[in-house]
Amino acid sequence: MNANFQFDTEALTHYLTTHVPGFQGPLSVEKFAGGQSNPTFLLKAQSGSYVLRRQPPGMLLKSAHAVDREYRVLTALGQTAVPVARAYHLCEDRDVIGSLFYVMSFEDGEIFWNPALPELPVAERAAIYDAMLATMAALHDVDVEAVGLADYGRPGNYFARQIDIWTKQYRAAQTEVLAPVETLIEWLPANCPVEAGKPSLVHGDFRIDNLIFVRGSPQVRAVLDWELSTLGNPLADLAYFCMCLRLPQSGHIAGLEGLDRTELGVPDEAAIIDQYCRLRGIASIENWNFYLAFSFFRLAAIAQGVKKRALGGNASNDKARQVGEMAGVLAKMGIELI
Repeated sequence: MNANFQFDTEALTHYLTTHVPGFQGPLSVEKFAGGQSNPTFLLKAQSGSYVLRRQPPGMLLKSAHAVDREYRVLTALGQTAVPVARAYHLCEDRDVIGSLFYVMSFEDGEIFWNPALPELPVAERAAIYDAMLATMAALHDVDVEAVGLADYGRPGNYFARQIDIWTKQYRAAQTEVLAPVETLIEWLPANCPVEAGKPSLVHGDFRIDNLIFVRGSPQVRAVLDWELSTLGNPLADLAYFCMCLRLPQSGHIAGLEGLDRTELGVPDEAAIIDQYCRLRGIASIENWNFYLAFSFFRLAAIAQGVKKRALGGNASNDKARQVGEMAGVLAKMGIELI
């Protein structure tokens, strides 16, 4: 484990014993391989297995790594049909392990890292996509007032605010001038669609490897990684999901670029959009390329943040610098849509 992410297991055991009902040591800690933003750990104790999500140590960008928001949304969704891990405790005392963290249940299941689903027979792949879209639609149908999340984000002008936020995040992490990013920063605000309707709960990173499936079943057991969740336009999640499927086959986020989806047995983008619209009672989606271009821009800004942390020796994954180098590539894919 990277020395930056080691912590005193004895102190953590004592803390959890007094703050998590039923927790009982001794405790062992193992870092999960994934997680560019908030480092995630498997805790094995006498009382069972748990998952700990923490902020990375060191200087952080303002509003980034919001594990407290993750904890809040998990707690709220525990009373809905959206499958999530059970939130046990949020620790805001940085002295315990060096940064904010929370503990949740360990949901044993299957994670698919490749959207081509090579580990499944062709005939079983479409059902996985059906389950993902049904889960996304259920999330967007959550009554945010009923679950106490009416103030989880600002109402109205979601994409205008998001463009501003991610532009500022990108500038804070900028290490060089990338012409494709500059083009998107200029184009997106000038082409932002007029938004109407009530905001939905938006996940912010809805992709196949952020879902745990019941083993041997096309059923979602838990949606993971809620750091970027907020209230906003649900089309952001749909476009981000489709954007991920457009990515190259190799990379931090595996995509389906260049693959025949009919041969794979997975739906094409038009079928995904149609199914989502049916599930949510939407007639059609206009300005689709805007939503995709925004998704590429936002992911480019995230990649740039990873690069900045890597250069500062503060990244949670050894491949962080490689991920960061994708910023320009992602932005270029975005401007090809405009």
